[in-house]
Amino acid sequence: MDNASIVNVENATVEFTKGTIGTITTYYFDTSKGGHPMVNAMAGLAVLENDDQLIMINHCAPTGLFPKIENEFDYAHQELPNGLTQIVFTKKHEAQGTTDFSATSCGGGCD
Repeated sequence: MDNASIVNVENATVEFTKGTIGTITTYYFDTSKGGHPMVNAMAGLAVLENDDQLIMINHCAPTGLFPKIENEFDYAHQELPNGLTQIVFTKKHEAQGTTDFSATSCGGGCD
C-alpha cells in the first residue's frame, strides 16, 4: 500500500492503516490475533466513501458479518498462503445507507 499511515477509526480496537493501492483509497486492519473482528469491521465500513475499499485480515471469513452488510457492501474473501483470510469490502454505488454499524454481535462463525 502506498502512502500508508496509521489513522484513527472511531470505535476500533485494533490499528487501522490508510493508504492507496493504485488510485483506490484503502483502509486496512488485522484481527487475526484478536481485537473483535465484528467491531472493527463495522468501524471500518462506516468510514468508507463510494470508491474506497477496506481490507480485513482475520483467522477466518466472518460469515456472521456478511448478512448484516450485504445490502450496502460487496465483499470477496480468499484464504492466504499463511492460512489467514483476507476480505476486501467495497461500498455499492446504489447503496441506500441502511447498515446498522452498531450491530457488532456475531451470530455466525467461520466459513
